[in-house]
Amino acid sequence: MHEMAYMVRKTFHEGDEIRDAGLTTPDDIERFDDIAYGPDTTWQMLDVYRPKGAALPLPVIVSVHGGGWVYGDKERYQWYCMSLAQRGFVVVNFTYRLAPEFQFPASMEDTCAAFQWTVDHIAEYGGDAEHVFAVGDSAGGHMLGLFSNMCTNPLYRARFDFAPPEGFVPTAVGLNCGAYEIAITDDPDDLTSMLMADYLPNGGDEEELDLVNVAPHVTAAFPPAFIMTCDGDFLHDAAEPLSKLLRKLEVTHELHVYGGIKEPLGHVFHCNMKLEEAAWCNDDECRFFKRFV
Repeated sequence: MHEMAYMVRKTFHEGDEIRDAGLTTPDDIERFDDIAYGPDTTWQMLDVYRPKGAALPLPVIVSVHGGGWVYGDKERYQWYCMSLAQRGFVVVNFTYRLAPEFQFPASMEDTCAAFQWTVDHIAEYGGDAEHVFAVGDSAGGHMLGLFSNMCTNPLYRARFDFAPPEGFVPTAVGLNCGAYEIAITDDPDDLTSMLMADYLPNGGDEEELDLVNVAPHVTAAFPPAFIMTCDGDFLHDAAEPLSKLLRKLEVTHELHVYGGIKEPLGHVFHCNMKLEEAAWCNDDECRFFKRFV
C-alpha cells in the first residue's frame, strides 16, 4: 500500500472510531445487510435501511461514501445512512473498490453498478424506483458529481466502457463537502494532489485530470443539487464555484454554508450523529429532496 493511503486510512479510522463510539442501530430502523451488487463479495456489497412501520413505497437515497478515494466502507457510514432513513427514506449504503488496490475508474464502475442494483431491486425493499436521490461527501461528493455527469452528458458518458442505468438521472443530489475541480500541485501539504497519485493510474496526466474534473462536464441537464460546506471545511472553497456554474446553467440548486455554535465545524461534520448541527444539515438536505417527490 502506498504510504499516503496508509496514513489516511489510519488517521481517518482513528478519528471515526472516536466519533462513532457507542452508536447502535436505532430501534425504529429495519436493516438488510451484506447484499451483493456485483461479483466481488469483498468490495461490491451494500446494506439497505428503512424506517419500521412506514407506509411503503418510500423515496430512495443512495449514499456514495467519502474517504479520500482510499478509505471508507458501508460499515463506517451505517450510522449516517440510518439517520437519513429515519427521515422517511429507503437508504442504500454501498462499499466500493478503493485505491491504491483498485485505481480509477474502478470506484466509478462500482457506483454505476450500485445504482443499477437500486433501479432493479429497490422495490423489493419498499423503495420507489421513480424517486432515487443520492448523497456523497468529500471524495464521495466528487464521485457523485462525476456520476451525475455520466447520467446527463452523453459525450462524457461515452468516454467510459461502463455506464449508469439506461435513462437514469438522480431525482436530486446532495453534494456535501466535496471536491469538484481537481488539480495536481507541488504543494507538499495538498492532500488531494497526493491522493491522486494513488487514485489515478498515470498519476494525473492531462486526460485523467479532465476525466476526474466535475465542473467542465456539467450541463443544464445536471440534477437538482443541494451543495453543502461549512466554516471549518478544508474544501470550503470548492462549493461556491460549483454553485455559480449551476446558476449560470439555470440548474435548480441550493448552497448551504454551516457554522458551528461553539467552534468551527469540521469537514463532513454532517456524518457526526452526536452533533446538533449535523441534524440541522441533514434535515435541510432531506427537506430539499422531498420537494421533488
